[in-house]
Amino acid sequence: MKKIILGLMLFTMLGISGQPKYAIKFAALAPKGSTWMNILDELDASLREKSNGEFGFIIYPGGVAGDEKKVIRKMRIRQLHAAGLTGVGLGAILPEERIFDSPFLFRDTTEVDYISNLLFKRFADKFDEKGFVLLGWAEVGFVYVYTKTKVNSFEDMKEVKMWAWEGDPVADATFSSLELHPIPLSITDVITSLQSGIVDAVYAPPLAAVAFQWHTRVNYMFDLPIANAMGAVIVDKRSFAKLPEKYQTLLVEESKIYFARITAASRHDNATSIEVMKKKGIEVVKPFSEADMKRFQESGKKARRSLVGKLYSAELLDEVESALKDLRKKGNK
Repeated sequence: MKKIILGLMLFTMLGISGQPKYAIKFAALAPKGSTWMNILDELDASLREKSNGEFGFIIYPGGVAGDEKKVIRKMRIRQLHAAGLTGVGLGAILPEERIFDSPFLFRDTTEVDYISNLLFKRFADKFDEKGFVLLGWAEVGFVYVYTKTKVNSFEDMKEVKMWAWEGDPVADATFSSLELHPIPLSITDVITSLQSGIVDAVYAPPLAAVAFQWHTRVNYMFDLPIANAMGAVIVDKRSFAKLPEKYQTLLVEESKIYFARITAASRHDNATSIEVMKKKGIEVVKPFSEADMKRFQESGKKARRSLVGKLYSAELLDEVESALKDLRKKGNK
């Protein structure tokens, strides 16, 4: 019955939007109606308009095509052609991309922009070697921890039943450095696990916490970002090569515009989402003592170093940390 309903939904969607001659089947976890998907819909409309209806997306939002690992497998056999992925999915293709998700690495969006611009061409070349075209970054935002019970100290963190994205080495390293033992689950299982009490603490950017309705099952937000979550949009290189050259150029140029808008909108909506959660009664807990803050920073350094040789090289980590150090000396100008 679920397959029949899904089929009818997709049939209806295609009947309304029309399938273009050159169709890119696109999947993402972001739910329909979210900022991320709304701007992607606008990109699709622009592609169709500028190609006279010949070129556009067929979009599968909200994880209907499966989690990110499943989406990548479908891309490799060309059941899907493109995807908007978080660091977990991107890292399954190119592990060193997870440098962006390293715990306590970035302090603000200026630093994120600086490093993402610094590394874009290098990573685009590496994704190309893996068989994918990197169209652009689409930042998810700074990640916060949300809990059912109030956490007032570093030691209190050890008492929560923390969720961890199943198979995510960065989450494993982060929570290990914090001396936590999280419960690994697929992202699609989080809301039911919060409802049943399997977990009582989760982490996500505020916009994602609201979009996935996780905020309806927690009471507190810890006001210290543990990481910045980077997202990106990639296209299967073989599918991209089959497009007429004029549509390859169109996709690349339009993507630059719309993915920059996604990042800007995500940052705005993340701030707005915090206000939404406050109105729902979620209490924002301010950072711990100075000693606890120092322990968080030291844990971040430990976690980042523990991933050397597993995800990225020591040289890459040194380069990024050195670039950030120099930027901070200049006052982030």
